[in-house]
Amino acid sequence: MISPPKAAFIAVIGRPSVGKSTLVNCICGEKVSIVSAVPQTTRSAIRGIVNREQGQLVFIDTPGRYKSEKKSNKKLLDISAGAIEDADLILYVMDASRSPGAEDEETAALIAPHAHRVVAAVNKIDLAGNSPGGAGGRCVAGENADCGAAFDFLSCSLAAVPAERRFPVSAKTGEGIEAMLSALYDLAPEGEPFYSAEYYTDQEVDFRIAEIIREQAINRLRQELPHALRVEIADAQFTEAVPSAQKSAPDGHVPEGRLWVRAFIVVERESQKGIVVGKGGAMIKAIRLAALKELRKIFDWKIELDLRVKTGNI
Repeated sequence: MISPPKAAFIAVIGRPSVGKSTLVNCICGEKVSIVSAVPQTTRSAIRGIVNREQGQLVFIDTPGRYKSEKKSNKKLLDISAGAIEDADLILYVMDASRSPGAEDEETAALIAPHAHRVVAAVNKIDLAGNSPGGAGGRCVAGENADCGAAFDFLSCSLAAVPAERRFPVSAKTGEGIEAMLSALYDLAPEGEPFYSAEYYTDQEVDFRIAEIIREQAINRLRQELPHALRVEIADAQFTEAVPSAQKSAPDGHVPEGRLWVRAFIVVERESQKGIVVGKGGAMIKAIRLAALKELRKIFDWKIELDLRVKTGNI
C-alpha cells in the first residue's frame, strides 16, 4: 500500500552563524540562501523546497536569534518568532564547535512549548575538536559519538525532544542529513504539495539577484562596513533569445535569453561610498564579477549587471 504524501513548512531556527543557510542549501541541493561569515546575514524568511517520494518539505531559513535591543534586531527576532508559530515543524540548529550561549538559552525557551514538533541538528561535526566539555573528538553521524556541550544542552534545556530526534550533521559534507530528513518526514502531516515539483525556492528573481549581490558585498567589505548594507534593484529587462543569434558558452551551453539588471548597493553615509567603489573602481568591479559568476550558476540566461552605489535608508 502506498503511503499518502507528506507536506510541511519547517522553520529553521538558531543563533547567528550556526550554519542554517548552508544547511538549507545542502538539503535543497541548490543555492537558496546566501552565506557569509558575518552574523545575521539572512535578514528575511527564505524558503527552500525539497521534493521526495515521501512528499514535500518547505524549509524557512530565518535570521539568527541574537540578544540586542536594536530596533533592526527586534525586527529580525519577530521574523523568526513568526516562523515558529506559522510552521508545521521546527528544525533547531546548533553549532558543534561552540559552547551554548545566551542566545541558545533564549531560543530553547521559545521553542520548548513546541517540543512535539521539533527536530534538533547539531551542525559542523566536520570540524575537528568540536566537543567543548565532551570527549574532544570528532562527532560522527550514525555513531554514538559525543558532540559535547551541544548535546548536553539539548538534554537539559529541550529534554522533551527525544534523543532519536537529535542529529549530528554537517552542512558542509552532507553527513547526517538523510537521517535528519527522515525524522522530519516522519513528523510531517499528510497533505498535498504546496509547490510544483520543479521548484526548489519561491523567491522572486529580483530578490535572488539582490541577495547574491549583497552576499558578495558583505564577504568583501565585512572588515570595513557594517553588514547592514542593502541592495536595490532599480531596473531589470529580460529579452528572449533569438535562435539565430544564440551563441554558446565555452562549455557548449546556450543561454535561453538575456537579463540586463541595474542595481545599487545602498550604504548609510556618503563616506562609505568610496569604500564600496574602491581604488579605481576595483572593489565594486570585484563584487560585480563575483555576483555575475554566482548568478550564472542559478539562472539559465545571459546576465549583464550594471552595479552602482548610493546612500539611503538601510
